[in-house]
Amino acid sequence: MTEVTDLAPIGAVTRTQVGREATEPMREDIRLLGAILGDTVREQCGDEVFDLVERARVESFRVRRSEIDRAELAQLFHGVDIHQAIPVIRAFTHFALLANVAEDIHRERRRVIHVAAGAPPQDSSLAATYLKLDAAQIDSNRVAHALAGALVSPVITAHPTETRRRTVFETQHRITELMRLRMHGLSQTEAGRDIDSELQRHILTLWQTALIRLSRLKIQDEIAVGLRYYPAAFFDVIPEINAEVRTALRRRWPDAHLLSQPILRPGSWIGGDRDGNPNVTAEVVHLATSSAALTAVTHYFEQLVALEQELSLSIRLVTVSPDLIALAELCGEADRADEPYRRAVRVIHARLTATAAQILDHMPEHDLDLGLAPYGTPDEFLADLDVVDASLRAHGSVVLADDRLYRLREAVRVFGFHLSGLDMRQNSDIHEEVVSELLAWAGVHPDYRSLPEHERVEVLVTELRTRRPLIGDGAELSELARKELDIVTAAARAVRVYGPEAVPNYIISMCQSVSDMLEAAILLKEAGLLDASRPRPFCPVGIVPLFETIDDLQRGSAILEAALEIPLYRALVTARGESQEVMLGYSDSNKDGGYLAANWALYRAELDLVESARKTGIRLRLFHGRGGTVGRGGGPSYDAILAQPPGAVSGSLRITEQGEVIAAKYAEPRTAHRNLETLLAATLESTLLDVEGLGAAADTAYEILDDLAARAQRTYRELVHETPGFVDYFKASTPVNEIGALNIGSRPTSRKPTTSIADLRAIPWVLAWSQSRVMLPGWYGTGTAIEQWIAEGDGRLEVLQQLYRQWPFFQTVLSNMAQVLAKSDMGLAARYAELVEDETLRHRVFDKIVAEHDKTIAMHQLITGHEDLLADNPALARSVFNRFPYLEPLNHLQVELLRRYRSGDQDELVQRGILLTMSGLATALRNSG
Repeated sequence: MTEVTDLAPIGAVTRTQVGREATEPMREDIRLLGAILGDTVREQCGDEVFDLVERARVESFRVRRSEIDRAELAQLFHGVDIHQAIPVIRAFTHFALLANVAEDIHRERRRVIHVAAGAPPQDSSLAATYLKLDAAQIDSNRVAHALAGALVSPVITAHPTETRRRTVFETQHRITELMRLRMHGLSQTEAGRDIDSELQRHILTLWQTALIRLSRLKIQDEIAVGLRYYPAAFFDVIPEINAEVRTALRRRWPDAHLLSQPILRPGSWIGGDRDGNPNVTAEVVHLATSSAALTAVTHYFEQLVALEQELSLSIRLVTVSPDLIALAELCGEADRADEPYRRAVRVIHARLTATAAQILDHMPEHDLDLGLAPYGTPDEFLADLDVVDASLRAHGSVVLADDRLYRLREAVRVFGFHLSGLDMRQNSDIHEEVVSELLAWAGVHPDYRSLPEHERVEVLVTELRTRRPLIGDGAELSELARKELDIVTAAARAVRVYGPEAVPNYIISMCQSVSDMLEAAILLKEAGLLDASRPRPFCPVGIVPLFETIDDLQRGSAILEAALEIPLYRALVTARGESQEVMLGYSDSNKDGGYLAANWALYRAELDLVESARKTGIRLRLFHGRGGTVGRGGGPSYDAILAQPPGAVSGSLRITEQGEVIAAKYAEPRTAHRNLETLLAATLESTLLDVEGLGAAADTAYEILDDLAARAQRTYRELVHETPGFVDYFKASTPVNEIGALNIGSRPTSRKPTTSIADLRAIPWVLAWSQSRVMLPGWYGTGTAIEQWIAEGDGRLEVLQQLYRQWPFFQTVLSNMAQVLAKSDMGLAARYAELVEDETLRHRVFDKIVAEHDKTIAMHQLITGHEDLLADNPALARSVFNRFPYLEPLNHLQVELLRRYRSGDQDELVQRGILLTMSGLATALRNSG
């Protein structure tokens, strides 16, 4: 496969706009990789398959140049032999994957050029943020207050949107490394191998590796995959960034005593999130927490072994501190009597080995048993490392202290013995059912669920204040209640063994009342984590309400204030430093009310929560449940954080990282560093600078968005929730039913065994619309809302244009929407609509979608003044221009195979072909769900 170089414009994305000269190196990379792939296809599958691939490629570009109608390309695959279709699908999927590599390398290339040219640091880098902070001349006391308890936490989740197998991912990584060497002008690897030959070898490996799994991932696999990012990148990058930020901020505000704790601390949901996932059990919670601890201790062992080798300093040549001598003397071995640093490191290694024997299920490699006492806490471990560090620094060896030892000390500060905090999450309906059963068993109340809210709260508070548990060992409970209690008990064990950071939060999905929060507290009490009977009630695990639907977001601040009015709950918050976390759900709010309404509901909810925090005197931390796609809160992280309302960040930010986004951001140190510093840069700017930019015009702007959001929600709900037959249309015109067979995660596609849109998980909802190229969750309803509002008064267009120029929130909403619109394609969507056999239903729904699509693009152009949807995103413009013709055959083949499968073709290869097209399109679109 090679790239056509004489490409005519398509839509609003032209060659001039994507910068022909600037992108030529990337196009050369694409040509190289495409040519190697083409040669591989011909060699492995023969001329007939290769010719079909080439014909499809050429015809796809002819479609883009409007030289032929789409129907002609579709006809190419009509009745195609499935044995030929499969390699064609695989060829275009692999090309999309290789195009991803070329784009990533090109971004690195442009950054190198930018730095070499002496240009100012780019926005979203910490260097640029420091310059902005310097210019602002912020008072030291204000900085100290704003960054008290600062935390930036990317939380790794196991949501099933990463379609690539780990083996495919690793091969892609090796290809990336080779292309990086070529970018620097090298023709050979460090081992002396020819780079182009190595590329051929790895692309052949890629071709001969199955793209999809034959069996569904187990949650145990997901735990293992999530932990791989630590040795791959996090162990190198997170300690380094923490040290860098702390040093930079303390240099600017030396009297503020900033960041006593690491600001960047990762989290995880994998193994603790049981909302709709019956596969999470007490055993899984134990596996997740113990595996995380094993990963951390294994890293420390490896570093200590290396450190012992490096610190060969002889007491005959250097002076050491008395503390270092005392530490070294604990080593009872006769060897290396004149090498106190090595002996001290062996003592530390041996004590950590004793710790590992106490807290781990099995011992990692490089254990060292000297019969010494274990460390009780990570702080004790760190204190011994500090003794070594202080001695080196005091006696002329600063450069040694600043190397591996420094990185190890920083690692212990952030990773402790727990590695990352595992959040627990469950749906409020489950809590209600289980707590009702416990209360009935204990004789507290026979039918808790029948009580009104104020009586529920009274019962729960009274029970929380008692010392006794609700149940004993012999309690006869339902399977559900026993499972839930066992899970929370497993979490309690992790807190005892690995420290309170091991399980920092308990999240209540679909939280709609104070009683929903207190029911979670009852479960924590039963596990021995919450003790409200003592004078100062305490629980090491934070209770976190998750507000998801638009109605719940609107009521979230009232629920929080009502909870804080309860003395017992307020005492728990006080015991946690007056800190209260609240999670905001992006996915269900979007599915509930559409793109604009959901985004505005989230903004309004944050404003209300910030005001509640001000009134009640608590420190609010918001946890953003974002997905990879715009329809689930995705988009550039830097822009999204800067678009938060004033006071919403306040030094702290937690954010979910899901599916394919995790690998794209954190798979290797260079990209991990870039993406993590982006989160930190945006958090610092949002906390310390005025980034909203509305000033006195804020109230007027909010009223306008109130109006627009209400109109958008009405339009969206009229289609999704009120149009007769919409669910049937959705199921027929997208591969949503087939998504369940794509073995990309352990979680079911629906929370409940129903066909309701409300019960369908947001991920398959978004993934299905992405596959059919409608992208409906990322834009529908916005066009009508804006058109109606503008039409009802003179000068209203100018008002929206001014808001776009000055308000980051409005800019981000329109920019993210434009990205989705640029990836949508109503021509291809029409092919999927043909799968709907009821012609009346087809036109009823699809005609509305097309009309709203056209209207939304028109409104975007009116407000922004950009005819090109991607005028503010040249990187995506390049991507669309270079790769989208290669998506065309995948969409046509998916429609063809869906039609066969649904008409009764039971050939296993037909279903496999459908799953392969899904994987290919997800890879190419780079945000599958």
